[in-house]
Amino acid sequence: MRDPRDIECWLTDKDGVLVQGEIPIPGASDLINCWVDTSRRFLVLTNDSSYTARDLSARLDQAGLIVPEENLWTSALATADFLAGQHPGARVYVVGEAGLTTALHDAGFVMVEEDPDYVVIGETRTYSFEAITLAINHIIGGARFIATNPDVIGPSATGVLPATGSVAALITAATNRHPYIVGKPNPMMFRSAMNRIEAHSETTAMIGDRMDTDIVAGIEAGLFTVLVLSGITGRKDLERFPYRPSLVVESVAELRAMM
Repeated sequence: MRDPRDIECWLTDKDGVLVQGEIPIPGASDLINCWVDTSRRFLVLTNDSSYTARDLSARLDQAGLIVPEENLWTSALATADFLAGQHPGARVYVVGEAGLTTALHDAGFVMVEEDPDYVVIGETRTYSFEAITLAINHIIGGARFIATNPDVIGPSATGVLPATGSVAALITAATNRHPYIVGKPNPMMFRSAMNRIEAHSETTAMIGDRMDTDIVAGIEAGLFTVLVLSGITGRKDLERFPYRPSLVVESVAELRAMM
């Protein structure tokens, strides 16, 4: 039976595990510093495709967490990595922010308005009717449909916002085409992350706060899974799920003490 001391490489969710909004969760900084100080390979994963790794690193720094940009893996980066293995240099029509367009550009894709091979939908705060209409027509015309993540809502200062999954559902309703979704809970995102840091599933762990995304995808990828109770899933929720994490802790502070 594996335990935290057996783990060589770590994957961790960001929201609910390391931060709550802009506030670091107690123990998060100590855990990251431990990984850095002991040269552990690790990546912080997020389904949010709107920010580049550099932007996210700067935002975490403002929250008091020092995470180098090379230790961040977003659904945008995972999507670019997936498409690079499918159709290098493809023509893509993108609905999304700089995090997605930069990832695709850096991976060698050409962003176009006409005759794309793929329509790629990601997070954005400025969805336009015109952009969505164009995406719908491209998909009806034969373009393949990709979404960075399935999240239907995201947080904002005034409440929730429609996220990638909501817009993808709208496009699906109009086209009768379902997207291939790269981000969590698709284990593809974890496999691409492990490839990035040359990790092996037998000695890699996933830390998450949601049973229905982080933990189930970690299990399906063959990882040691750690559920922290500092985010979405509470202890009383565990009985609802037909699968179990390898370890349940109150927060990353408790996990850090086990290492």
